Amino acid sequence: MNDSDPSDPVATDVVGTDEHNPSGRTFMGQPGPLANLFSVELWERFSFYGMQGILAIYMYFKTTQGGLGIDPTVAASIVGAYGGSVYVFCILGALVSDRLLGPERTLFASAVMIMLGHISLALLPGVPGLVTGLLLVGIGSGGLKATAATLVGSLYDLHDTRRDAGFSIYYMGVNIGGLLGPLITGFAQKEWGFHLGFGLAAIGMAIGLAQYLLTRHNLPTTVHTVPDPLPRAQRPLWAGIAVVVVLVVLILVLSGVITPDNLANIMVGLSLVGAIALFAFLLRSRKISADERSRVVAFIPLFIGTTAFFALFQQQFTVITLYSDNRLDRALQLPFLGEWEMPIPWVQSFNPFFIIVLAPLFAALWTKLGTRQPGTPVKFAIGIMLMGSAFLLFLPMVPVASVPVLWVAMIMLVATLGELSLSPVGLSLATKLAPAAFPVMMMALYNLSVALGTSLSGSLAQFYSAETEGTYFGVLGAVTIVIGLIMLAVAKPVGKGMRGIR
Repeated sequence: MNDSDPSDPVATDVVGTDEHNPSGRTFMGQPGPLANLFSVELWERFSFYGMQGILAIYMYFKTTQGGLGIDPTVAASIVGAYGGSVYVFCILGALVSDRLLGPERTLFASAVMIMLGHISLALLPGVPGLVTGLLLVGIGSGGLKATAATLVGSLYDLHDTRRDAGFSIYYMGVNIGGLLGPLITGFAQKEWGFHLGFGLAAIGMAIGLAQYLLTRHNLPTTVHTVPDPLPRAQRPLWAGIAVVVVLVVLILVLSGVITPDNLANIMVGLSLVGAIALFAFLLRSRKISADERSRVVAFIPLFIGTTAFFALFQQQFTVITLYSDNRLDRALQLPFLGEWEMPIPWVQSFNPFFIIVLAPLFAALWTKLGTRQPGTPVKFAIGIMLMGSAFLLFLPMVPVASVPVLWVAMIMLVATLGELSLSPVGLSLATKLAPAAFPVMMMALYNLSVALGTSLSGSLAQFYSAETEGTYFGVLGAVTIVIGLIMLAVAKPVGKGMRGIR
């Protein structure tokens, strides 16, 4: 309900009907369409993390258990490659949005693809259903991730003081979905099988899509237009390039060059080559000033730090899934029900739960500190060292036969503290360091750092086993802490190179 006085020009400008909020309705003091986007993102994250929560175990569980019987380390590698591909597909989604469909239609088409992907996983048996489902969900999630934040931003004037609060509410939807998804699909998988779990992910996305369809007309008119339309004369050329790329990939798969075993390594290579190409393009461009070039150079160590962080953080979907299955004591004593075994994917709900609880505290802390808060490079160093420390916390449990669930919860708490120190800051920094002529390129670089780290989480998982557990967690934790210390050591020159950006 809009409680502002229509005769008050200030109130009308903030919450009244304007080009950013055609309906004039409000949601928690924000433009009304935010409720729509909040719901879509909640259900999309519910379906995405609900599916990802049971994906690895679906691949490596025996066929007698409803799985595909794939080797566990190969399954973990595929999950890492898939997770990395989502961030690579963000770049494709951004291009489609900017040049072909516009952000609103790209988001809608992406949401439909995600729903169809989950339906494929639920209904198509075996490897064909897996491949079809992951391709549709991966491409769709990349397109939705590339456009959803743009639509949220379109609800606000550049000087609207509600913008940050609106994004905070939106990201709360992300984490509510991330919390509920693994809980519900994990329970369904444990009690009734994998395909019902995938089916619930499809239903969740369908609910979000139906709600979006009913209210999409309330979005600002600007999101229905194509910002930089691709000339019709060039469309056949780009269509031909797309066909060639698809054919090359098919040939490489059929000839055995691309296999499930090396998929994560291939994604690592593609992400690395893409990042080097983008950095070289920006640094050689004559369209950027000396200050902007310095900022791009300053982003290089931050890119490396982000990669190192996500190489460990994203292992909650690879190695930590294997760990939860084989090393965790998931037996719970429930009142009136006796002993009950907690589903494996529930471990993945610790992180979004801690984010929901701690994110407001971090926001309040940075606000209270104001200009006294640490600079971005120092926050990065803290986040990276916390992530490395989380891995070292696995070491005391190496000789323990059955690890308590609360111990892993503590590990994920430390990892979440690291995430809150680095991830939101990095996303914001990428927009602030971006050259004026190439605002999307820097965001693409940030996405590539996450893609590279996520793909590495799959590649590294191939070295994990019960026998190498101590060495695996110890070496990765120690190396990551060293990277954090190096980041701390170079914080001052990096901050100086950012030329006035904190």
